[in-house]
Amino acid sequence: MTNRDRIGLTWISFFSYALTGAVVIVTGMVLENIADYFHLPVAQMSNTFTFLNAGILAAVFLNAWLMEIIPLKRQLMFGFVLMALAVLGLMTSHSLSIFSLCMFVLGVVSGITMSIGTFLITHLYEGRQRGSRLLFTDSFFSMAGTIFPIIAAAILARALPWYWVYVCIGVIYVVIFILALCFNFPVLGKKAAAHQVVEKEKWGLGVLFLAIAALCYILGQLGFIGWVPQYATKNMGMDITQAGGLVGNFWTSYMIGMWAFSAILRFFDPQRIVTVLALMATLLMYWFVTAQDAAMLKWIMISLGFFSSAIYTTIITLGSLQTKVSSPKLVNFILTCGTVGTMLTFVVTGPIVDKGGAHAALATANGLYAVVFVMCLLLGFVSKHKKHGHMSSH
Repeated sequence: MTNRDRIGLTWISFFSYALTGAVVIVTGMVLENIADYFHLPVAQMSNTFTFLNAGILAAVFLNAWLMEIIPLKRQLMFGFVLMALAVLGLMTSHSLSIFSLCMFVLGVVSGITMSIGTFLITHLYEGRQRGSRLLFTDSFFSMAGTIFPIIAAAILARALPWYWVYVCIGVIYVVIFILALCFNFPVLGKKAAAHQVVEKEKWGLGVLFLAIAALCYILGQLGFIGWVPQYATKNMGMDITQAGGLVGNFWTSYMIGMWAFSAILRFFDPQRIVTVLALMATLLMYWFVTAQDAAMLKWIMISLGFFSSAIYTTIITLGSLQTKVSSPKLVNFILTCGTVGTMLTFVVTGPIVDKGGAHAALATANGLYAVVFVMCLLLGFVSKHKKHGHMSSH
């Protein structure tokens, strides 16, 4: 692996996270326009976006095996064709079933690129450097989450059709496609069979703890963020602009946190730092749920965004360090558990809000964060990351 290839593949990983971030986060911005386009109520329209999440989940889950059968470069080429077809489908069709199919395909494409992006980083970097690189890569997800709503707002404000937002997202894949043509990828599968003895290494109990932590973290985070605006307006007497500002504060400080921790993580043991961060995030969320003073909420959200930013990526890093050679199946297994958390967000929190209001959903999210802390604490007794932390991943 030449240094030129390593840099090129790292950039592909960055853009793969930006692509998924853009696809997932613009949903809320374009939802109303799409509902008008299809003459449907917003609630009914939002259900069709489940196809997007289902596509991401299916792709991340299946790619654990496909990576060893279909070369990574070929997968990205194929993804480019799928992306082009999906965007064309969105631009030319007025059928709801075709729209749902295109959303599923967009999900599949972003799921494939994100799982390849994650694997490349865990394959190219070792030990603590791996954790800080993964964090920096993940910050591109939030960066897209900051930039694309602005692009979407500009497009919609000029009364242009909503599908131009997806054309702009497609540009990210054009960049990935061009980069993929220029660089060599690691070979997996039969040609990598020399590693087979190592690949059959047992995963151990640590992987189970990490998988539960990944699921609870994503479910807790999205469940929390999803209901904060309603809680702030209904329970704390804020207006909708202030409530939206809370979510903005969270993501901005989340992105800053990722950049900070990508530097900090190089000097600390990842299992210890993730346990401390999970504890801090749990306590801050508890403070948010119990706070009576609305003016405090902004500062709690900024702190919560900062301290929870490194948790998920560190969980994936620790997962990749549970075996001597970072296995795509193991990394994808933990990613899949996190993606299941995304799928379950409204399935789990919807009924809770119906019964106990937004406050009950936030309290549930707080409980899920507490589970993440317990899992990270238990991991300390069984983790193999110290043994494999400085071994080569080639």
